[in-house]
Amino acid sequence: MSASSPGWTFLSNHGHVLVSLAADPEARVRDIADRVGITDRAVQSIVADLEAAGYVERRRVGRRNRYTVATHGRFRHPLEEHVRVGDFLALVTGAPAPPTNA
Repeated sequence: MSASSPGWTFLSNHGHVLVSLAADPEARVRDIADRVGITDRAVQSIVADLEAAGYVERRRVGRRNRYTVATHGRFRHPLEEHVRVGDFLALVTGAPAPPTNA
C-alpha cells in the first residue's frame, strides 16, 4: 500500500493470497509475500490454512509448487456463504467464471 492509501482493505490477507494463487498458480511464496505485503512465513501459514480448508491444493512439480484453487468452494462467513470462490475470483481477476457444475 502507498502512503496515501487507507490502512485497511476489503479483503483479508487470506483473500489476497487466494487471489494471487488463482492469478499465478506457479508463484513462489516470496513473490506472493511481496504482492500481498506480508512475510514469507505468513504466506506459508495462510496457504496451509487454505489447503486444510479445501480451497487450495498444492502439488510438487520438480522443485516448485503448483497450486490449484477449488473454484467450486463457497465463502465461509454466513453473509457470503452463497458466493462461489470461482465467481469471486472471476470478478477480481477478470478471468471467465468456471461452470456452475465445477
